[in-house]
Amino acid sequence: MANKKRVDEATGTQTVGHEWDGIEELDTPMPRWWVITFVLCVVWAFGYVIFYPAIPLANSFTKGTLGWSSHGDLEASLAAENSRRAPLFKAVAATPIEALPANPQMLQAAIEGGRAAFKVHCVQCHGSGAAGSKAYPNLNDDDWLWGGDLATIEYTLQHGIRNPDHDETRISQMPAFGEMLTPREIRQLVAYVRTLSGQAPATPTSAAGATLFANNCAACHGAEGKGNRDLGAPNLADSIWLYGGDTASLRQTITYARNGVMPRWNNRLDAVTIKMLAAYVHSLGGGEASPTSEPADGIESVASQSAAANDPSIPKAADVRS
Repeated sequence: MANKKRVDEATGTQTVGHEWDGIEELDTPMPRWWVITFVLCVVWAFGYVIFYPAIPLANSFTKGTLGWSSHGDLEASLAAENSRRAPLFKAVAATPIEALPANPQMLQAAIEGGRAAFKVHCVQCHGSGAAGSKAYPNLNDDDWLWGGDLATIEYTLQHGIRNPDHDETRISQMPAFGEMLTPREIRQLVAYVRTLSGQAPATPTSAAGATLFANNCAACHGAEGKGNRDLGAPNLADSIWLYGGDTASLRQTITYARNGVMPRWNNRLDAVTIKMLAAYVHSLGGGEASPTSEPADGIESVASQSAAANDPSIPKAADVRS
């Protein structure tokens, strides 16, 4: 390999001095526009390092002389948004959940706020359309274990289901009958349960299961299998099943029992967000009317809360969507 610089006659450009098998490389200068752009980028980079957060350190980073950061910008935006929503949250917090339907504007705003919270906290189990799946309830139908009025839904969200660390959680405990009944008796019980919902006709096997049901299951599910909301016992006479109503699924449920868990949200979300979530779930199609009760003292205060909710300073429903 030769190493001799010379000026190329054809182009008038000096070579870099390398030659191999007659091949030489020209030392063509970079275009002026490219050099200028490169220099400007270097100057801009130095300026960025000086003015903005840029260089990571062991436990922190350089702050920049302007004091700006994306984290600070986000916190300022969130603070402004929280301030804008504060009147709505204050009005919802001051209104008993049973009184929300009396103020359509506040109710709709609460529903939209709950819709946003549902997308963050609930879709992982119940699905984006709240239709659920096997072992996860469909929130669009009117089948409820403990009840579907606003206050009951709110309580369920607050305290969860089968949370061993929380005394107020909802608890229902179905025994594993595989430890108490023979496989033949379980088959008979499955046959009878399927007749309750009209999935199968009555047979001698299901007739034997009726006696087993009366002795072992009616105490919770009722003599007709229509459930008991006080105990969280499901209605077995409809066609809605959490784990499946086919023979194999029912045999599995009766043999080993089911113990699904829903987290309690009162240690994760604030009371207003839980109230909004309850309003949203209630609005999905299966919500029930609140139980009738004697008028409470201070009806005027509820009316004043409703009037406050109509204040134009309170964000409208569309303002709480995310």
